[in-house]
Amino acid sequence: MSKSLISQKASSFGESVIRGMSRVAAAHQAVNLAQGFPDFPADPRIKQAAVDAIQKDVNQYAITWGAKNLRNAIVAKEKRFRGKELDPEKEITVCCGATEGMMAALLAVIDPGDEAIIFQPFYENYGPDTILSGASPRYVTLYPPTSDSTDWSFKEDELAAAFNPKTKVIVINTPHNPTGKIFRQKELEFIAGLCQKWDVLAVTDEIYEHILYDGEKHISLATLPGMKERTITVNGASKTFSVTGWRVGYILAPEKLTQAIRKVHDFLTVGAAAPLQEAIAFAMGLPDDFYFHLAAEYQKKRDFLLKGLRESGFSVFKTWGAYYLIAKIPESGFKSDYDYSVHLVKEAGVATVPISSFYLNEPSSGMIRFCYAKKEETLSKAIEKLKSYRKVSV
Repeated sequence: MSKSLISQKASSFGESVIRGMSRVAAAHQAVNLAQGFPDFPADPRIKQAAVDAIQKDVNQYAITWGAKNLRNAIVAKEKRFRGKELDPEKEITVCCGATEGMMAALLAVIDPGDEAIIFQPFYENYGPDTILSGASPRYVTLYPPTSDSTDWSFKEDELAAAFNPKTKVIVINTPHNPTGKIFRQKELEFIAGLCQKWDVLAVTDEIYEHILYDGEKHISLATLPGMKERTITVNGASKTFSVTGWRVGYILAPEKLTQAIRKVHDFLTVGAAAPLQEAIAFAMGLPDDFYFHLAAEYQKKRDFLLKGLRESGFSVFKTWGAYYLIAKIPESGFKSDYDYSVHLVKEAGVATVPISSFYLNEPSSGMIRFCYAKKEETLSKAIEKLKSYRKVSV
C-alpha cells in the first residue's frame, strides 16, 4: 500500500475561487468584478515615495519584524485613529500582507486539537488558515439583512454555543468581506464577554477599516475593556492605499504574543519588501483629507453599482463597509452559484464570485459577489453588459 504524497491538510480545502474567477475572466476578456483589487492608480505621492526609497538604495533586508520608520508610523496612525498606545519595539510585526499576517498569527497561537470560531460567509482564506495551523474550524452563521436599513447579523445563542474548552481563537473581519458588514459596539461587546469567559483570543482582520459609508465608524476590538491583552489585530496597506500587489501588512499584539508571532513570521517570509515599507510609512502620514476622500469615492462607487445592478434586475444587499456588493441570483436552472458565475462571464462578459466559496460545504448560496473597487468607466461597462444580458435572458 503506497503512501499518500499529499498531506491531509492540503487535501482538505480547494484552490481560491476568487483568484480562479479572475483567470476565467481573463480567458473570456470579461469585465473583472470578481477579485478585490482596484483597476485605478495609487496616489502618485505614495508611488513616488517607493521610487525615492529604491533610488536611495533601500533595497536590502529591513529588520525582520519591520523597518523602524514603518513601525513608528503605525504607532502614530493607531494613536491618531484609534487612540491606541503601542510600543513599536514590542507590539508590532510587519509582514507580507494581511494574508501572511493572519497565517503567522494563527500558527503562533494554535496547537493541534484547538478550535477556531469563524463567522460564515467568511473571507475564503480563514478556513484553510485554521486548518494549516492545526485547528478545527467551527463556523457560526451571519444571516442576511431583512431590509435595506439592516446589516448581516449573528444569533447570540449560536455564537455562545460555539465556545467550549477547546476554543483557542475567534476570527473576526470588520468591515467584513464578502458582506460589507460592520461589527458594531453591542456585537463586539458580546464577543468580548465570551472571549473573557472562555479565555479565548480574538484575531481581527481590519484591512478595510477606512472604507466605511453613511457615517459609520470602525471599532477595533482591542480598544474594548479587557480585550487589549487578548486581541491580535491584523491589518495592511493593500486596501487603504490601493496597492494590493505591494504585500505590506502588519500585526498588532501584546508583547508576549508578538514574540511568538515574530518567530513564525521570520521563518515564513523573513520580511516585507524594504522600499515599499518606507513608502507605506510615508502614506500613513498623509493628511485626513486622504482618508475622507477614500471613503467618499468608494461610497459613490457603491451607490453607482448598487443602482445599476438593481436596474439590471438584481436584488442587492446594501453594504456598510469594504468594497463589495452581494446580489441574489435572479435566474433559475443553474446547478450552483459557481455555474451561474461562470455562465455570467461567458454570456454577459462580467466576472463575479459565487458566495458558496465563502461557506463550508455550501453547494449553492444563490448569491454572487461584485467588487466595485474599479474605475467608473469599468463599472459602467459592467452595468451595460449586465443590462443587455438581462434583457435577452428574461
